[in-house]
Amino acid sequence: MIDLRRLLVLRVLAERRTVTAAAADLHVTPSAVSQQLRSLASELGVELVVRAGRNVELTPAARSLLAHADDLGARWERARADIASGNETLTGSLRLCGVSSAAAAVLIPAAARLRRDHIGLDVHIRELESAECFQQLLAQRADIALVLPAHSPPADDPRFEQQPVFDDAQDLLVPENHPLTRRREVRLPDAATENWIVKPENNDSYDLLLAACAAAGFTPRITHHLKEWFAVSAAVAHGFGVCLLPRLVPVPEHHRTVRIPLHGSIRPTRVITCAIRRGSREHPVIAAGLHTIAAIAGELAAEGPG
Repeated sequence: MIDLRRLLVLRVLAERRTVTAAAADLHVTPSAVSQQLRSLASELGVELVVRAGRNVELTPAARSLLAHADDLGARWERARADIASGNETLTGSLRLCGVSSAAAAVLIPAAARLRRDHIGLDVHIRELESAECFQQLLAQRADIALVLPAHSPPADDPRFEQQPVFDDAQDLLVPENHPLTRRREVRLPDAATENWIVKPENNDSYDLLLAACAAAGFTPRITHHLKEWFAVSAAVAHGFGVCLLPRLVPVPEHHRTVRIPLHGSIRPTRVITCAIRRGSREHPVIAAGLHTIAAIAGELAAEGPG
C-alpha cells in the first residue's frame, strides 16, 4: 500500500539531511520521523538512510524511491485539484510565503483582494527567505511562494513548478545632497569608489551586488552589513555609504535619501519567481491565488519607477 505521508517524510529528510530539521518542517517530533522511516524501510525490505556524523545520507534504494515519490506527489496534487474543482465556492485555507519585499508589495495586497472576493477563503502569510519557502512548500506547510532564483532549486526540479512573475529593478540609494544626485544620468561604475552597505552574505541581494559590480568592472568596498532594509536606508541617510535598493522596497520619508534609477548597460535586476508544488496549479484555491498574484504583479509593473 502506498503511504504518501511516509514518502513525504523521506522527501523532506532528503532536502534537510537531519531528522531534527525534517521534524521541524513537518511539525512532528524527531522520534516520529525516525519511526516513519523505519516503518517504510521495513515494508520495503531495504535500508533507506545511514548515519554520516550529525547528518543522514540516503542509500541508493532511497534515492530510487525518491524519484517515484516525486511523481506520486505530483499525481496526488492533481488528484486533490480534481476533487476540489467540484466545489462551487472557494473555501478552506491558502498559505502564502515569500521574501520580505515581495510579501509586502505583492502577497499582502493579493491576500486582501482574495479575502474581499472570496469570503469563505482563509489566507495566511509568512515572511521567509527563499530557501525556507521551498522547505515549507515541500513539507506541505505552504501553497504558493514568491522567491528569488539565487537561492532556488533548478528550474526543472521535479518537486516544484517555478515561473517568473515580476522584474524588480535595483536603484542606487544615496544620501541627500550626494554629488551623484546632481547628474542627469548615473551608471553603476560612477559609484565604484563609494562605501557600500549590503545585507549579510546569505541574502540574495549580496550576490546580486557582487555580480553587478563585477560586470561593471569593479569590486565594491563593503563597509557595513545590515539585515533589514529599514536599517540599510537609515545607514545611507546618515552617510555611511550607498546601496542597491530593490524598487519594491519603500524608503521611509524621514530617511533623507535619494533613489537614483541606473542607466547604461549594467542595470541590476532581480526576478521575483512564483513557486508551487508540481501538480497543484489547477487546485481552485491555488489557481485563484496565482491569478491574483499575477494581477498584482502586473499592476506594479505598469506603475513603473516610483
